[in-house]
Amino acid sequence: MASSGGQHNARHDNPPLAPEDEGVISTRGFEAFGRKVTTTASQLIGPLTDPTSHPHYQAAMGEVHKQLNRRPGLQRSMFSMARTTPTDLVRSKLSTREIQSRALSYVPEELLKNIPEDDNSYSLFQGFQASFPDFTEEGKKHRRRVSRGRKMLEDTNSPQHLALDSPLAVQKLRKEKGSMMHELEMLGIRKNMASSEIREIDNKIANLNGMRKILLERLAGLEQEEALLEHDIVDVEQRLEEAQDLVDEEAESIAMQTPTKSDDENAASVSAKDEAAAGFMSQSVYEKLPSATSSTPSKSKKPRNIRRKSMPILHEHFKPGTMIRSVRAHQDNITALDFDAPFGLMVSAAMDDSVRVWDLNAGRCIGLLEGHTASVRTLQVEDNILATGSMDATIRLWDLSRAHYDPQGSQFGRDEDDEDGIAFENPADHPVDPPAGSMADCPLFTLQAHVDEITALHFRGDILVSGSADKTLRHWDLEKGRCVQTLDVMWAAAQVSALSDSSSTWRQTSRVAAATDASADFVGALQVFESALACGTADGMVRLWDLRSGQVHRSLVGHTGPVTCLQFDDVHLVTGSLDRSIRIWDLRTGSIYDAYAYDNPITSMMFDTRRIVCAAGEDVAKVYDKVEGRHWDCGAGIAEAEGGGKTPAIIERVRIRDGYMVEGRRDGIVGVWTC
Repeated sequence: MASSGGQHNARHDNPPLAPEDEGVISTRGFEAFGRKVTTTASQLIGPLTDPTSHPHYQAAMGEVHKQLNRRPGLQRSMFSMARTTPTDLVRSKLSTREIQSRALSYVPEELLKNIPEDDNSYSLFQGFQASFPDFTEEGKKHRRRVSRGRKMLEDTNSPQHLALDSPLAVQKLRKEKGSMMHELEMLGIRKNMASSEIREIDNKIANLNGMRKILLERLAGLEQEEALLEHDIVDVEQRLEEAQDLVDEEAESIAMQTPTKSDDENAASVSAKDEAAAGFMSQSVYEKLPSATSSTPSKSKKPRNIRRKSMPILHEHFKPGTMIRSVRAHQDNITALDFDAPFGLMVSAAMDDSVRVWDLNAGRCIGLLEGHTASVRTLQVEDNILATGSMDATIRLWDLSRAHYDPQGSQFGRDEDDEDGIAFENPADHPVDPPAGSMADCPLFTLQAHVDEITALHFRGDILVSGSADKTLRHWDLEKGRCVQTLDVMWAAAQVSALSDSSSTWRQTSRVAAATDASADFVGALQVFESALACGTADGMVRLWDLRSGQVHRSLVGHTGPVTCLQFDDVHLVTGSLDRSIRIWDLRTGSIYDAYAYDNPITSMMFDTRRIVCAAGEDVAKVYDKVEGRHWDCGAGIAEAEGGGKTPAIIERVRIRDGYMVEGRRDGIVGVWTC
């Protein structure tokens, strides 16, 4: 106490404050600051009625005054604090990171009132606890799922086994029950969580399917614009070629009309010879003689392959077995069909003696090919070139790029003001024929040499080979437009029989096949590649010819019925027959690599890099996936069976390219599928 009193006296011995200092201390800012620290100071000094009149308080203010005079910056900060609120005083103690964290974690009352509701019957903490449970020893024991026998053994060896009615045993059982009930509750929560996640995934899948549908529609529109642009490009190229030909002809005619010295010298001798021969045949009559037969193509109609600059990919994004479209192509049995590319041009022929060209992208008939006098039995489309073989024993070649039609679907040859013109459309039930003349410029030339109906043909480049019911194969040069070689199948069979000392010149099929295949084509299928030719005939034989020598290089024996279709690549040859089988041959060894049996005869077959498709007397096409090694069906029969609708007609012809399949049925309907 003495020391404190001394200190008190010392403080009073200090010199009095200057007037200017007293004015500074009595400022409003310092008074406000004093009021804020009054409570704290009173707690330190003691409960006083008026702290400002107490000497201890005055001494403390004097010390503060000295510190403020020595440090003007501190004085200003103290006075600025007098103008702040208690909240600002607290916030001034926080760092910037803490302030940002508190601002982010703040939830307004509006959000707390509108908390979204969901189907979850558990809280976030419960879900976390269920996902990461803190098991007790009893819980871990039950999680191990010990056997019941072992559990009984442990209960038998326990000290409480002899006193089950003791309080310790009851407590243990209650604890064990509580642990199991807790685990059961956690399992229920985890089940609810899994169910909620499944619902979320279903919603996401539905949203993704919607986005996928939108993108498919966008891709279809892009490919349609691409097809329109390519059509315009081909049209411009044709006009450019025609203009160039006219320029060349004009230049050639000018060069021929320009006389030279040698021409003047020979003019007199030529005129003398013409006068001497006037009694035999006049020059005007001579000029009227045809320069070549009708089978020779003119220079302006030389076949010109136009390959597509882009390929559609829309069908690759559909599920295999999805129907793209169904078209009423004919009113009778479809005898042949082929197409150049997915969503490209398709040509179909039927027993109604009509040949139609289709735009697969729009499902619209763009024209009829007129010229054959009987039904077309076989045809092939390669880029823009079409070859058709008919029962009238002729082969005709067409250039489909010369067709006049509008891919956008407007009317061909229709005036803008003609509102009653025929719509250029093709509904499924009531097909409307396109205007006449749309395919008038497509014919190139006709090949005439066979004496019976054409049943098979195939061309590659400038080489075309045809098979006929006259039991011959003919090799054609498309550059010259004439037949360069005739192959007699019966003579080749006789030669092979003579070399093998066989008594029969023609291999007869089995009795069952002969009874059902009386109307089978003599030449069922063929394919040519450079000088190699594969041909399947009614005796079930597959003969490999060498066009350079005109001889049979090898004969493949295996089918017991007429061969109706074949196709080969660099390793394998696949054949289909009316004996209800498809056989895969190894061209390197000539042996059978694999074979597949079906319930009905095979009428058509084709394969691409992955799949083999065939028509086997059913309302679905039979598909074999070479990559996955599985068989499955694709066609209208599956969809109609699931929907309980009308049974579709039998499929007669199938074609496939890059997973894009086209099938033709007996009732004239053509179906387009992803395969």
